[in-house]
Amino acid sequence: MATHLIISGTVQGIGYRESMRQEAQQLGVGGWVRNRRDGTVEALVDGDPDAVRKLILWAHQGPRGARISGVKATGADETVDSGETLSGFEIRPTV
Repeated sequence: MATHLIISGTVQGIGYRESMRQEAQQLGVGGWVRNRRDGTVEALVDGDPDAVRKLILWAHQGPRGARISGVKATGADETVDSGETLSGFEIRPTV
């Protein structure tokens, strides 16, 4: 169940990406997370549907210090292409 997330609010400069990476690894979810220049955090997550749902619920809270104003979750079939493997979870550079 690949899902594309855009998380808005106070989500940069507080360890959101590293915390999401750790949470994803604990849940066995693959994918990536990165900051965006508009101040949001973007993630692509894939794995067991229950684990992905748990990670999305976590995204609504985030780590200590986060102030989440919104989480937009959409299907990401078009994002997972060209043989991209989402078996691990990585932090990607800002876009």
